[in-house]
Amino acid sequence: MAAAFVFLLISAAAISGALASDPDLLQDVCVAQLTSGVKVNGFACKDAANVSAEDFFYEGLAKAGLLNNSMGSKVSLANVEKIPGLNTLGVSLARIDYAPGGLNPPHTHPRATEMVFVLEGELDVGFLTTSNTLLSHTIKKGEIFVFPRGLLHFQKNNADRAAAVISAFNSQFPGTQSLAATLFTASPPVPLNVLTKTFQIGTKEVDKIKSKLAPKKK
Repeated sequence: MAAAFVFLLISAAAISGALASDPDLLQDVCVAQLTSGVKVNGFACKDAANVSAEDFFYEGLAKAGLLNNSMGSKVSLANVEKIPGLNTLGVSLARIDYAPGGLNPPHTHPRATEMVFVLEGELDVGFLTTSNTLLSHTIKKGEIFVFPRGLLHFQKNNADRAAAVISAFNSQFPGTQSLAATLFTASPPVPLNVLTKTFQIGTKEVDKIKSKLAPKKK
């Protein structure tokens, strides 16, 4: 009886694990038709007759991003919007460049785990668990650090020279929610009394933070 019960538990775990993984592809490729009006979980497929090698090519990560912002960091994405051939494949990349002292501020990726590989420089990185435990590390050129899916994390360049990483995601479109920007630049705005009570600050401080985080007009 006990053996049968253990067998059932193992079988249930195997089935639930299989259901939790991405489904198998039903075709070789499904290149995203980014202009399609069809709404699906992802993007509609381009007609196979119009697929080309260019749908799977992107050169946008070859150069460092322009560090012309207050955080001193720039994220350059290589997701399905940049590479339509990634549609349904469950992977994407990004390049992040940091000025000396630059910060990629606390943020989450709701749809992906992230793995960073250091191209140049040295970074202090970390993530926070749901029990408010900080797991942090200093990483150097050639080293890797992993940020679990959905957990708040950051990267900070404390050195006096520039740094850069390549980030890999197990999603074609991982999404990003920056903690400060999400709360202080939302549209419509988060109610003022929610922000003042959450951060235990006054309305003047909220307005000051909003003014600093507001997107610069071109």
